[in-house]
Amino acid sequence: MRHRFDLVVIARFEGPTTIAVGDHVLEGRRVLIAAGARPADLGIEGREDLVTSEQFLELDVLPPRVLFVGGGYISFEFGHVAARAGARVTIIHHGARPLNAFDPDLVDLLVARSRALGIDVRLGAAVTKIHKAATGFTVHAEAQGTTLQMEAEMVVHGAGRVPEIDDLNLDAAGVTWDRQGVAVNEYLQSVSNPAVYAAGDAAASGAPRLTPVAGHDGRIAAANLLDEKNRQTPDYAVVPSVVFTIPPLASVGLLESVARRRDLAFDVHHGDTASWYSSRRVGHRITQTVQRVTPARCSLM
Repeated sequence: MRHRFDLVVIARFEGPTTIAVGDHVLEGRRVLIAAGARPADLGIEGREDLVTSEQFLELDVLPPRVLFVGGGYISFEFGHVAARAGARVTIIHHGARPLNAFDPDLVDLLVARSRALGIDVRLGAAVTKIHKAATGFTVHAEAQGTTLQMEAEMVVHGAGRVPEIDDLNLDAAGVTWDRQGVAVNEYLQSVSNPAVYAAGDAAASGAPRLTPVAGHDGRIAAANLLDEKNRQTPDYAVVPSVVFTIPPLASVGLLESVARRRDLAFDVHHGDTASWYSSRRVGHRITQTVQRVTPARCSLM
């Protein structure tokens, strides 16, 4: 039998650099906020029954039907795992295309591959309510004026995460923040309280919310804190990102749409990898495509 012990200690600012942690009050010259993120509050009835990604990974038994709300990394990665393990998987996404940070042509290929695997990918459908019954859940959604009802034994939150900073009492420290995180300058320093820095998901830096980025931010913020002068800035220009599905979806550098908005001179190259050894070795049945956007006067690689 597994035993789990959860210890929750709330930290809250009481002044510009004063933090209360339980019964203790800590005072420092500088403070780093690196609180991470939590699943976004979807504001729908029954949201308390949503399973988080952490809870999904702790499952002892996989339910026969799993429904994912939202079309992000979590839904596609865990959806592929669950489908290959024998579950009937549904992904509901409110937009016309999921995974907006990736090239739309490649996303379309992944959606097609997911459907070929047996995953029911519903696009343009907004979940409005989750109703708990004795044998499972009924998920209600609206799609183009039509009400949908889908059944599942488990409903998983895959609709994004937000910085977990709303309970830190940041206003008491004079720290400007919003739903995107702590407002920081190019040195990851609070724009309103120079004694406070923020890194990773807690910072509204415009960076991709990825674990390696958080580690990179932490090193930058620590260097500036310890040096007592702001000397280092993060560089997010070429951050690779991968959706670990089969086939995987990856991106690095600029999307074609971004390059066009910046009015850059560039070439777009498409390649068919169906004959590649790596594709044939794992038996891909749908043609895989690579796309490379190469600016004419600089290299992204």
